[in-house]
Amino acid sequence: MSDQMLTKGRTAVITGAASGIGRAAALRLAARGMNIVLADVAPELDATAADVAKVALGGVDAVMSVRTDVAKPADLEALAAATYDRFGDCALLMNNAAVRVKGGQDESMDDWYRTMDVNFWGPVHGERAFLPRMQAAGKEAVVINTGSKQGITNPPGNVIYNVTKSALKTYTEQLEHRLRSEPGPRIAAYLLVPGWTTTGKDLPKPGAWSADQVAVFMLDAIAEGQFYIICPDDDVTTEMDNRRILWGAGDLAEKRPPLSRWHADWKDKFQ
Repeated sequence: MSDQMLTKGRTAVITGAASGIGRAAALRLAARGMNIVLADVAPELDATAADVAKVALGGVDAVMSVRTDVAKPADLEALAAATYDRFGDCALLMNNAAVRVKGGQDESMDDWYRTMDVNFWGPVHGERAFLPRMQAAGKEAVVINTGSKQGITNPPGNVIYNVTKSALKTYTEQLEHRLRSEPGPRIAAYLLVPGWTTTGKDLPKPGAWSADQVAVFMLDAIAEGQFYIICPDDDVTTEMDNRRILWGAGDLAEKRPPLSRWHADWKDKFQ
């Protein structure tokens, strides 16, 4: 699988596109000549669409913004219908919208439901709305789900968020397994796992990558066919990420306590 289908005249649909990584990806893909569909509930959506139109090779005619709550299946169906009515194509579906809640098992059920609805069910709704249309088109395409390192290494503190991103990792792995076995032009799934990233209105911090750096890394990884797009940053190297991931897997294989990286009897050994 290459990124050659992400080219002039084809269409990218990005949720959570008003800011951060979604916005950065939209700008990069628009500069390639792709049509861009931006989906979000944030008030910055219209301003972002205007910025994307400035760099799009097709100008305003190549850009569409749609108010979309990814927690609502009907909104994703409407987004898919609008995309195909306008452009007749979707080469890239980026399920990027997410919410973050800090809290543990005892947080309100409303926090649990809303975070799971956006972070996990949102990508599922997106796949259900777009994938049949993408398959019927008979063209190469990609589905990108934005995960998190917290869904892999599971650090204490943000239980709700970790659970949603862990579920999304498993779902995306299963989706890619299914897609690679299907006949016809290749549709591939990818799991984007950003590192420490400056997004939204946050001020840049030493060690954090910009959203644009993540977008460039993602597109390079797609070109190389890397399913797990695990981004480093200026504070955590790829080697460090790999060590942390392998240590977490070792909890199972070596019968250590769960989350031994943060366990009083094991954290010094981890270090």
